[in-house]
Amino acid sequence: MTGNPIDLEPQYNNRAAVPDHPVVMARWKAEAETARVARPPLELAYGDRPREVMDLWEAAPDAPVAVFIHGGYWQALDKGWFSWIAPPLLAQGISVAIPSYDLCPEVSLSRIVHQMRAVADLLKASTGARPFVFGHSAGGHLAACLLSEGRASGALAISGVFDLEPLIPTSLNTALGLDALTARALSPIYWPPPNGGAPGGTSLDCIVGAAETAEFIRQSRAMADLWASKGVETRFEALDGLNHFTVLDPLADADSGLVRRIVERVKQ
Repeated sequence: MTGNPIDLEPQYNNRAAVPDHPVVMARWKAEAETARVARPPLELAYGDRPREVMDLWEAAPDAPVAVFIHGGYWQALDKGWFSWIAPPLLAQGISVAIPSYDLCPEVSLSRIVHQMRAVADLLKASTGARPFVFGHSAGGHLAACLLSEGRASGALAISGVFDLEPLIPTSLNTALGLDALTARALSPIYWPPPNGGAPGGTSLDCIVGAAETAEFIRQSRAMADLWASKGVETRFEALDGLNHFTVLDPLADADSGLVRRIVERVKQ
């Protein structure tokens, strides 16, 4: 599903494609620290390893839960970078969970998928309902995995990587260690659609920045189109002027279309 032969390294090396990404990421970190001071989260363990923890902000005891899964190509970052995502959703009566997970190459990508299953299963056990999941880049991949398996009530993937095979020839694969077999097995674009594609089932939004590389736009469009062809309710949108890092900016604005869409999806 890689399309026409192209040089895949610049297509998937987002830090090289966005030279000012350190400025954006520094803002993420500063705003996350401000948010945590203003409203400290409860830290919950979902496993025994040090990074098997999540931050949880409860809007109310019976509020629906949205889980944000961070990106970093499964080999960087943690929950502490993204606390700023919680306040706009809390203001709308939605509880927010942000998990960390182990990173490649210390663990395999399949292990990270397993960890996110544990997060979703723990939240369902504690609330009685499947959480809504949304994530960025690698987190978009993991959100789609959980949706396919029926562990989420719905999903919104921002700049998701749904087909891992194009990563094999890139420098990113040094840590991931994917071959053709493992890449295909871990690519949700090849997984069964949620609920077998039955009408009235869960749905998937594929959101991407219109200023991202052609491959990231293709990935989101292809995922939405394929699952739609199998009966799943999907939605594709490319956000004008936003790149792989600034595509998260609307999550800080309670009045943005992206936050409104998440609220709509969580509460439907």
